[in-house]
Amino acid sequence: MEYGKELTKAMEWLGKKKDTIFLGQTVEYPGSPSYNSLKKVPKNKKIEMPVFENTQMGISIGLALNGYIPISVFPRMDFLICAVDQLVNHLDKIKEMSKGEFTPGVIIKTQIGATAPLDPGIQHKGDYRKGLSKMLKNIYLRTIEDTSEVVDVYKTAYKNAKKGISSIIVELPQKPNIKNFHEVKK
Repeated sequence: MEYGKELTKAMEWLGKKKDTIFLGQTVEYPGSPSYNSLKKVPKNKKIEMPVFENTQMGISIGLALNGYIPISVFPRMDFLICAVDQLVNHLDKIKEMSKGEFTPGVIIKTQIGATAPLDPGIQHKGDYRKGLSKMLKNIYLRTIEDTSEVVDVYKTAYKNAKKGISSIIVELPQKPNIKNFHEVKK
């Protein structure tokens, strides 16, 4: 089982759901490994975003409040940090602030950047899971530890989103048992 193929399968499954919509950087146009996993998602379900992560998270919340299940793509955890205001102060607390009236379910897709075959630099390989887990109390934070988990993790995130529970899914494409997205087949 190859990690990239499993991600593509999970995104294709999500793309077939009537209520899903994908938004973020490199969703419709190439530029990061995330793009490769979205190739089988219908084009009309993709919204390419400029570099404005905090606004992207706000749009994701708004879409969820209007009945969509947004898959909000942040190609690296480093970029997700730019959306922490909306993530922590709004998405994580909206159920409590609205006394249960609003329960948006957003799936946040991100990854810790690979360091091979090329090191992308310090701003593309940060691991902020511990910090986020300390700030969030209502958002499910899940790291995909093994290739065999990929599809099930995203199916669970979708089921949770239908119940108004948001998820951050952290992909680890460089873990020893996971093939790197950029690996060339021999």
